[in-house]
Amino acid sequence: MSRLPGLDLLRALAVIWVMLFHTFLVGGLGEDFNWLSRFGWAGVDMFFVLSGFLIGCQWLTPLAQGQAPSFTAFYARRAWRVLPAFLVVLAVYVAAPTWREAPGMQPWWQFATFTVNLLIDYGSNQAFSHAWSLCVEEHFYLVFPMLALALSRGATLGRTLSVCIALVLAGIALRTGIWLRDDAADPARAWFVEDLYYPTWTRLDGLLAGVGLALVKVWRPTWWAALLKRGSQILLLGLALVAAALCLFRDRTGLAANSVGWPLLSMGMAALVVAGASPRSWIGRWPLPGIGWIATISYTLYLSHKLVMHAVAQALPPSFTGVPRFCVFALAILAVGAALHFLVERPGLQWRDRQGRRGRGWIPA
Repeated sequence: MSRLPGLDLLRALAVIWVMLFHTFLVGGLGEDFNWLSRFGWAGVDMFFVLSGFLIGCQWLTPLAQGQAPSFTAFYARRAWRVLPAFLVVLAVYVAAPTWREAPGMQPWWQFATFTVNLLIDYGSNQAFSHAWSLCVEEHFYLVFPMLALALSRGATLGRTLSVCIALVLAGIALRTGIWLRDDAADPARAWFVEDLYYPTWTRLDGLLAGVGLALVKVWRPTWWAALLKRGSQILLLGLALVAAALCLFRDRTGLAANSVGWPLLSMGMAALVVAGASPRSWIGRWPLPGIGWIATISYTLYLSHKLVMHAVAQALPPSFTGVPRFCVFALAILAVGAALHFLVERPGLQWRDRQGRRGRGWIPA
C-alpha cells in the first residue's frame, strides 16, 4: 500500500501523543498541559488499528485474488521490520542499566521471546515496559495469518461478522471478569497493568477494528469507496467516538472504561483511519511538512524515547525548566530516533527489499 498523507499524520500524532504521556517519567509537562499528555497512552491504540488495517490488507488481498500467501515470506518481512532496531535497543537496556528510565527490568529473554507483557512484575520492573505493545503486535502477526486463511475457506459475510462480534463480546466479558476479580484483590499489586492493560487477550479490540477495515477494503471495495467519499463526515464521527471513550477513561482503571471503553475507542480510531485513507477528508488531502518524516521514524522513536528522556533529565539542571527544557527533550528524542532509523532500521529494510526484488517469493509490503 502506497504512503497516504492522512495515515502518516495519524501515525505521527500517535507516537507524539505516546511520548507526551511518558513525560510523567521526567516530571511531566506541568499542570497547564496535563490535558495534552493525560490520555497519551491511547496513541498505542491508534498503532494497533493501523497495524490491523495495513497487515490485514497485506494478507487478505492475495486471498481475495485466489492466491496462497507465503507464510515464510510474511514472517521474514515482519522480522526484518521489527527485530533489528528492537534488538539494538534491548542490548542497550541490558548492557547499560544506568541508562534505563527505571532501575528494575524483566529478564532479557522475556523481551526476546515477546512474552514480557504476559509475565511482567510491573511494580518492580518498569524499564522498557513499553515493549508490551510490540509483544501484542508479534502475537497478532503469529496468529492472524493462520486465522485468516482458515476463515477464508468458504467464508461468508455472516460468518465473518459472527466471529468479529464474538471476539468483541469475549473481550468485554473477559475484562469485566478480570476487573471484578482483581478490584478486590491486593491493592499493592499493579493488577491493572499486569492483568488488564498489557496482556494480549485483553487488547485485541484495536487490531480487530483495523482488520475489520481491511476486510471491507479487500472484500467489499464498493463499500470502501463509499466510505472514502464521506471522509470528512467519518472524521467527525471518529472524533466523537474517541471523545466519548476518553470520557469513560477519565477513571482509567474503572469498570466502564475497561469493559466497553476499549471497543468504543477502537471504533473511533478506526473511523479516523478511514478518514486518513480518504483523499477527500480534511486530514487526507495534503501532506503536511515534516509529518511524513516523523511517521517514517515513529517505530524507532517509540523504542528509544524513554532512554533519551532519562538521559536528558539526568543531564539538565533542575533550574532549566519550561519551553526550553521541553525543546531540548524533543530535539534529543528526534535525533536518537532518526539515528536509530537511518543506521539500523533502514538498512535492514533495504536489504529485505533487495531480496524481494531477486524473486525470493516475498509478498509485497
